[in-house]
Amino acid sequence: MEHNSINSCMEEWEALSNEYRSLEKLHQLYHAKLEEVNSLQQKCTKGISHQRYRLNIIKNSLRRLEKNMSESSQGDSERNALLQTDLIRRKAQLYEMENILPKPSGRYLKIILGGINVSILDKNEKFRYKDEYEKFKLVMSLLALFISLFNCLTNVRTMDVVHMFLLVWYYCTLTIRESILKVNGSRMKGWWRAHHFISTVLAGVMLIWPVGECYYAFRTQFMAFNVYISFVQYLQFMYQRGCLYRLKCLGQSHNMDITVEGFQSWMWRGLSFLLPFLFIGYAWEFYHAYTLYYLASHPSADWHVGTLSMLFLVLFLGNSLTTAATIPQKIKERFKLKYRFTRLDKYMNHSKRRRVSFRSPELNERRTPAARAASFSRKPEVTAEETSLQGHDKPQIPNIDRKDHDSGVMMSESSSSDAERHRVDAADEDIEVFDDSITYAERAQLDKDAQSSDEFSQEGNLEPETEEKKEK
Repeated sequence: MEHNSINSCMEEWEALSNEYRSLEKLHQLYHAKLEEVNSLQQKCTKGISHQRYRLNIIKNSLRRLEKNMSESSQGDSERNALLQTDLIRRKAQLYEMENILPKPSGRYLKIILGGINVSILDKNEKFRYKDEYEKFKLVMSLLALFISLFNCLTNVRTMDVVHMFLLVWYYCTLTIRESILKVNGSRMKGWWRAHHFISTVLAGVMLIWPVGECYYAFRTQFMAFNVYISFVQYLQFMYQRGCLYRLKCLGQSHNMDITVEGFQSWMWRGLSFLLPFLFIGYAWEFYHAYTLYYLASHPSADWHVGTLSMLFLVLFLGNSLTTAATIPQKIKERFKLKYRFTRLDKYMNHSKRRRVSFRSPELNERRTPAARAASFSRKPEVTAEETSLQGHDKPQIPNIDRKDHDSGVMMSESSSSDAERHRVDAADEDIEVFDDSITYAERAQLDKDAQSSDEFSQEGNLEPETEEKKEK
């Protein structure tokens, strides 16, 4: 807002001067805290170096003592194992401390950028830089795809040069950005960084390759290869970003993990369908190496042909071996997981068989739930009435004819055995329900109720029989 008089301008200046004094005090405080932070960073760096030096001394001492340790000293071996575990844990803790401290740049960054500090201490800034790196690769892959497709349909030397120069600039920029990410905690594998350096050299040799018969003999398949590789890289980057985001949410991936052109162990979860596309591209690289080796014997061939053949062969071997190395590792992990679940299934089936296969020794059949519960249940507590009855004489059983008594006993035994077999068959049919649908406590209660009902039915069956015998 503009002022219409000198007085209003003077008032605005006075207010602004007061705000400046507050800002100056705040800046002085910031400068003091910044110097304090720098001194604390140096102390932490020295402390981490000292910790690692002493950890190495302890580790070497344990290694030397372990060789001289006898079999009788079992306690020392256990303490040695515990101390080794503590050393590994401490090493991981020091690594986490180092991630939020400034790190020295690598040799490559010192050559390119000088001795500046490229450490990013804020986590949000790290993630933002990593996202910009991912977006840069996606945009450049799409751009290379369209230029390669245009070169396949036309034959313009200018567009070939533009394409080669774009590849040189892309891989140079990629190596610089990946080196900065490496300083800030990225865990990119060594081969994929070396792959980008080799690709930079390869694109440079292609850029300065003079036009001739060998160049035009190789140009068509190389442009088709670039179209295919750009498409596969676009697929990789899109799917890898989603997979990394999912693994980070599950806590199974590092925050600074990035997408790569190849295949790593974490990509087995949802990205294994990319393996055929990758191996087709690797086979195409070997075909390039073979074609260039064949063209190297041409009379008009330059040194570029043999150099490119060797570079393509190195890329084929490195990519194929690095990607194939993840397959046995994953198969081994799956075998361990399958073996673990097989052992678990065997244990569950064995425990289930032990739980339901209590058989009657007389009938060679499964017992009823009531009989099983009765065989394992405790003896019932004796009530006061029963104790009083035990002290007196037992009730007299009326005198019954022995023949009638034997026939009645045989009839009761046959009826009870038929009922027992009927209950055994019913238990065999419903045994899975008892084992899977209800808990053990509910099953025990049901068995107890069934036992009491069986005893009640047996008593009810005997009473009319004794009354008939009394009448006889």
